[in-house]
Amino acid sequence: MDSIKEEKKLLRYTYLLCIVLFFNMFFIGKDGFDNGALIMGVIVCFIFAYSHFIIRRFFPDGDKYILLFSNVLAVIGMGMLYRLDSPMALKQLIWYTVGIAIFILVVVLMPSLSKFGKYKYFYLVCTIILMSLGSILGKEVNGSKNWISIAGFTFQPTEFGKLSLVAYLAASLQYYGKNFQDKTELIKIKALIEPGVVVMTSLGFMVLQKDLGSALIFFAISITMLYIATSNLKYVIVCLGLFIIGGFISYQLFGHVRLRFMIWGDPWKYGNNEGHQVVQSLISIASGGLFGTGLGLGNPKMVPVRESDFIFSAISEEMGLLTGFAILILYFLMFYRCMRVPIYSKDNFTRLLAVGYSTMIAAQALVIVGGVVGAIPLTGITLPLVSYGGSSMIITFFSLGILQKISEDGQSYE
Repeated sequence: MDSIKEEKKLLRYTYLLCIVLFFNMFFIGKDGFDNGALIMGVIVCFIFAYSHFIIRRFFPDGDKYILLFSNVLAVIGMGMLYRLDSPMALKQLIWYTVGIAIFILVVVLMPSLSKFGKYKYFYLVCTIILMSLGSILGKEVNGSKNWISIAGFTFQPTEFGKLSLVAYLAASLQYYGKNFQDKTELIKIKALIEPGVVVMTSLGFMVLQKDLGSALIFFAISITMLYIATSNLKYVIVCLGLFIIGGFISYQLFGHVRLRFMIWGDPWKYGNNEGHQVVQSLISIASGGLFGTGLGLGNPKMVPVRESDFIFSAISEEMGLLTGFAILILYFLMFYRCMRVPIYSKDNFTRLLAVGYSTMIAAQALVIVGGVVGAIPLTGITLPLVSYGGSSMIITFFSLGILQKISEDGQSYE
């Protein structure tokens, strides 16, 4: 009962946040009051209320905070997008609705996920195809050649490749601990050659497509799943060493890698050209201070790609660094709830699947926020659930749906 009360309390706070954000948008419309903001706020409230009702009413055993935290992040993102570009926010609302529908359908319609562990080579083929599509058919957008267009629909195949890569690694490593306890070290290493080659091939495609953000995320996913499957720190250290060597070779061979590192080292030196995005991002965050300038009172449109890659800068400027910290805390809490799911998994495949998808979302948030604030070299990826992007929204909600399904299949817990 205490858990249900806490859920309802968080739900009420989410309603309040949504009302405050869009009510504010109502008053700062360019041509008087903006009725569209109120309508969008009501629709958003209805969607996340309905989704929570369905999951709580018909599937009471799983972790409900996964959906609640994801809705809070989505509300913040859509509120900021409406302030920046209302037509884009309406498109995001459509993607949010589709994402929520996918989340519910995964939980309602999919059978026990334990049955999907036997399709390792299907996941392998999907991974290689999706990783290579950008190199074969992709067009360059914002410096990365990882976008393809089919029938007027533009998307990043690597976003969907994350899903298949995690599924492949989970299927490939699910029996490692059980079948290799009494084997020699050489046999254990041989069992890791195939997944190692698949991961290195995926990373290679990402470097060729200049998609360094996805490369970092894939590495984080792979090394986390490797450690969970093998419990061997030596393998992790070796992988880190190989990654450093690969990064050094990429730095020597590819000019775009060197440029990213040079901008990271001294963004102000390149502030008028290649480093303009990072410099404007830092200025935007600094101008907002702790409490922000207020919605509609800042200049977030000075930051390039503010609706997707740099939305964290726009939020920090107008809502303050405290809101920025709150977003990071929300990601941490969602990651914590997601990482509780493997504890209740009934088999190694679903356990590794949950670990992989949890790491994917957390790593993506850390990589883009780190790049935006200058902590690491900038990589062009979206902030999950907050940035504008249909592919990212759908992939994130599908992953969260899988995590919710695994928690429903496991033991009941609060």
